[in-house]
Amino acid sequence: MEKIILNAFERPVTNKRFREDGFIAGVIYGGNDKEATSVKFELVALKKILQKHGSNAKVYIQYGEDKKFGFIKEIQRHPVSAIINHIDVQLVSLDQEVKLQLRIAFKGEEGLVTKRLQLQVQKSEIDVFGKMVIMPDALSVDISQKVFGDTITIKDFDLDSQIKVTDEEDQVYASIIEAKEQEEEEPVEVVAEAVAVETEVKE
Repeated sequence: MEKIILNAFERPVTNKRFREDGFIAGVIYGGNDKEATSVKFELVALKKILQKHGSNAKVYIQYGEDKKFGFIKEIQRHPVSAIINHIDVQLVSLDQEVKLQLRIAFKGEEGLVTKRLQLQVQKSEIDVFGKMVIMPDALSVDISQKVFGDTITIKDFDLDSQIKVTDEEDQVYASIIEAKEQEEEEPVEVVAEAVAVETEVKE
């Protein structure tokens, strides 16, 4: 498992401008800590982790001299701008069982295009339960050989047998449908009006 380190810093209650300094508010809790600790995280570093490893990324939190393992439990965003406002990190042991949502990466869509097909996603994450140490960052499924009418279900994912899927057994994550043909715009007929110019002939 890749060791991802996210630095956490003390968050002074009186400082209301730390967002402008490139930080985002957050809390860390769980493990042997009885109370949640208010901290701030570097926003750029956090965005890189989320982009590469998903919204439930497993991270080592470096806070002062302490380094503890956990995962991103919750991300709060602004309802309009979708800008991250706050994150919660839950500290766990590697052998602790947790419930997570793993993002699904659908690969091989270019193979559908040649068959005039496209992917229709119904659910982009899968709910699972298992030990943290064997949890992947995400699940990927190759759809390049799928045909019209095929659906992506639990059977299409290569999951460790020790990880339990908590979604409904008949959950459909995506379907293969016919590609929508783009309607060609009708050419606009431009009618040029002839303008008669009277020329005065002088004798």
